[in-house]
This record gives sequence, structure tokens and C-alpha cells, in this order.
Amino acid sequence: MLLVIDVGNTNTVIGVYDGENLIKDWRIRTERHTTEDEFNILATSLFSTGNIDSKNIHKTIISCVVPPMVTILDSFCRKYLGHSPHWVDAESVPSMPIRYKNPSEVGADRIVNAIAAFHKYRTSLIVIDFGTATTFDSISEQGEYIGGSISPGILISSEALFMKASKLPRVEIFVPPKSVIGKDTAHSIKAGIIYGYAGLVDGMVKRMKIEMGTNPKIIATGGLAELIYQVSETIETVEPALTLEGLRIISNSL
Repeated sequence: MLLVIDVGNTNTVIGVYDGENLIKDWRIRTERHTTEDEFNILATSLFSTGNIDSKNIHKTIISCVVPPMVTILDSFCRKYLGHSPHWVDAESVPSMPIRYKNPSEVGADRIVNAIAAFHKYRTSLIVIDFGTATTFDSISEQGEYIGGSISPGILISSEALFMKASKLPRVEIFVPPKSVIGKDTAHSIKAGIIYGYAGLVDGMVKRMKIEMGTNPKIIATGGLAELIYQVSETIETVEPALTLEGLRIISNSL
């Protein structure tokens, strides 16, 4: 079996594959100050919920944008799984040309998403990943990573509003309101955050389309992808397991 791990600034997503079949996946908080032993306790508990025996995991591949987690996860794999993990970066995926000025600057998660998206759709694409930051990645019709944009994530933006505007109440933003024009403060905040962010997404997509000169397919992934998909005018589909699938695809080429 294959263990795939995507470490983000806020959350870490873990999946176990048997061939092409994703047996089980989990989303946990990224803990920068854990140890390999503590991570093993957590992983063992997660594996048990899926009736997965870690002895059957013979390969691990990881994308990580949190440097402190590299040593922790490397030690975990060596100590408890009996092998070294493969780390994804621009140099480890020669199948996709990276057209960034400095390819090493491209986050591993963005590369993985691009590979998974092009592998499935085989056309020009814009991939939007709603994480701690919201990333927009452009892929050409030939399967080249062209570049992209990075915006503050929706939760970071919301938190800044709540911290700086002391009279505004905290509101849950996981369900869009039925109208843009709010009739009370909580409704107004939800509408401004969710529909406002959808406007950001749609505006970025329209500008990227013009620069690409093609008609790319627009797909979204990440924790809040489904929320913005409900109110966006440009997102065509949501791929919840895109990053995990990208890691599996890269692993097959190793």
C-alpha cells in the first residue's frame, strides 16, 4: 500500500492507497511542534479506524510547505514504516515542465495539483486551491505549469476582519446566505466574505483566461472549495482528493 501525505500550513491531509483505490483519507491539524513518536500515535489511531495495518505500507510520498515537518515526517517514516519517504519538488516531477522563473519556488502542493488535474482532463486548466492561502495555477494545453497567483485565504481574511473590527461579531462562514444584501450584521458579514471572495475568484479567473489565450477548464480543491463553488460564476467542478491523487500519480513514476 501507498501512504500519501500533503502538509499544509493549517491542515495535513493523509491518504492510503491500494493500487489506484483510495482506501481512506483524513484531514488533521498541522502540528509543527510534534515529534515522530507523537505523530506515530496519531497515525496509528487513524489507521485503526480504516482497518489498515501499517506493516502493509511499503511506500510513502509527501508534499510539504512547512519546513519543520520535514524532519518529523522523515523520522516517522524511517522509524515506524521502515523506509524513507519521497519528497515532492519541482525537480522530482520531470513529466511536467515548470515555466516559473525559479522552479524551486513553486510549492509542492501546487505542482501536485497541476499534475493530477492535467492527468485527468488533458486540456488547459486553472486550478484553484482553497487553503491557508488561495492559489490559482495555470496549466497549458501541452501540460506545462505556466505560473499562477496567490491570495490570502478566506479564513485568514475573515480572521483579520474579526480581529481589527472589535464591534463585529464572529460568524460561521461555511454556508452561503441566500442574498448578497444582508438584513442584519451577521448576514452582512457572511455575504461580504463569501460573495466578496467569490468575486475575487471570478475576477482572477477571467483575467487569467485572457492572458492564457485559451478556454481553460476551471477546477477547485481544498477545504472551502465546495463553499465557493456554490456561489462562483466560473468554477466548473470540485475535486476534493486532487492533491492526494496527484501524489499517487507521481509515486507511480518513481
